Amino acid sequence: METPTLDPRRSVPRTDAVLAEPAVAAAVQRLGKDLVKQAIGAAQDAVRQGRIEPADVVHAVLDGLPAAATRLRPVLNATGVLLHTNLGRAPLSPAAREALTVAAGTCDVELDLATGGRGRRGAAAIEALLAAVPAAAAAHVANNGAAALALVAATLAPGREIVISRGELVEIGDGFRLPDLLASTGAQLREVGTTNRTHLRDYTDAIGPDTGFVLKVHPSNFVVRGFTSAVTPRELAAALPDGVPLVVDIGSGLLAPHPLLPDEPDAHGMLTDGAALVTASGDKLLGGPQAGLLLGAPGAGATLVERIRRHPLARAMRVDKLTLAALEATLRGPLPPVRAVLDADPAGLRRRAETLAARLAATGIDATAVDSTATVGGGGAPGTTLPSAAVALPERFAAALRTGDPAVLGRLEHGRCLLDLRAVDPGDDEVVARAVLAVG
Repeated sequence: METPTLDPRRSVPRTDAVLAEPAVAAAVQRLGKDLVKQAIGAAQDAVRQGRIEPADVVHAVLDGLPAAATRLRPVLNATGVLLHTNLGRAPLSPAAREALTVAAGTCDVELDLATGGRGRRGAAAIEALLAAVPAAAAAHVANNGAAALALVAATLAPGREIVISRGELVEIGDGFRLPDLLASTGAQLREVGTTNRTHLRDYTDAIGPDTGFVLKVHPSNFVVRGFTSAVTPRELAAALPDGVPLVVDIGSGLLAPHPLLPDEPDAHGMLTDGAALVTASGDKLLGGPQAGLLLGAPGAGATLVERIRRHPLARAMRVDKLTLAALEATLRGPLPPVRAVLDADPAGLRRRAETLAARLAATGIDATAVDSTATVGGGGAPGTTLPSAAVALPERFAAALRTGDPAVLGRLEHGRCLLDLRAVDPGDDEVVARAVLAVG
């Protein structure tokens, strides 16, 4: 007589029983029931298919849970692009991350604890920003660089003209174009000069009673070489009549000059050269969170900042408490990670690459240390290259590392997968090594 076959569905642990397990219950408190139930369902299916034993369900559930209740995954940036837009640009400093924890709860973001009355939103971050840019007398923070420039246009030039060189009508990420952004505020563009050459007289001839402001845009993601001519902000500011402000969009968020980036404009320098307003991004060379920085020079520039701050759209484009906290901590705290990787010693990078390659080669992996070239990225310092070092691996490693845990993103070059160490924290070299060894 044959022994009846046990229906495998009878051996699958019930969902409520798995949820009652202490480790699973703790995961529910951390991640929420929906994510945990999805992992339980996957483990139950594995039992039905005979891939795991019923006794292993709890272990499988815990292994299948994400580290946090988000689909975002941390990625080690080994591309050699320091500010990788697709990876969120600048990583925040430890000080900024701690500030996020403070701001995540209830905090005095808009309350004066001394008086018990309403306080100025973001006052501490504004104070920190003004301290970092001595030439600025007033500042405002919007939710990104494009928002800061749009606020300027909406406040100063609705139905009026913005005078701008044709060579500075740039396209930014994801197909968005500066002319479209400015036109959406109700302003009209008065294009002057040509793509490659614009002279001072082109600007002065275009200025009239309908001029809202003159705009200089740093072409932060491309370089035009050869037969070119451009007007400096200093020259332009000196030639503008009273009442016509000069606005300079520097893009990258560099607040003061950096020796490795001699061609990159900085906020302090532009205000000193005569700009009434400077706009920039917070998540690029500043190394902070995504934000739009708006800085005004003493006198008329400070007055313009106050007008912009009170524009109705400023409410729609304001930043949250997390951004304010991270921005303040970036400005007040130690140098952010982007500065460390920007200032990294090439000889030290080479030693790290040689050590890592030797360790991997000792296991039989085809790994060699090679010289590499890094870039700033993120729409900053176009044409500037930085000497770096990388570990070269066979091309097959690229996809496996990118989809591994942790994810390591390198770049393909001449049929090899390069893991450039310029943007990799030295403390993560061991993590990179383990990821490569796991691929084998």
